Amino acid sequence: MTRKANIQDLQQLAELFDQYRVFYHKESDIPAAESFLKERIENKDSEIFVAESDGKLVGFVQLYPLFSSTRMKRYWLLNDLYVNENHRGKVILKN
Repeated sequence: MTRKANIQDLQQLAELFDQYRVFYHKESDIPAAESFLKERIENKDSEIFVAESDGKLVGFVQLYPLFSSTRMKRYWLLNDLYVNENHRGKVILKN
């Protein structure tokens, strides 16, 4: 199942976000990941969607807003996308 993340997802989401950062050769820091994500959610700086399987978060995508002056529209930048390696290649998009 996929859905929009909420503050109750923070602990599991921070663990996934930490895995994502480690994948890109960054130091593991779950408390900092949790703080960063909490700020994004509370300030509505981004939109985060999660993939859930058997009640556990297994992936996420984070979108950041952009604006085009010439088109006078809001756009979304897909900046972060991660699926736990044990769940890659599986269908989890069903609602």
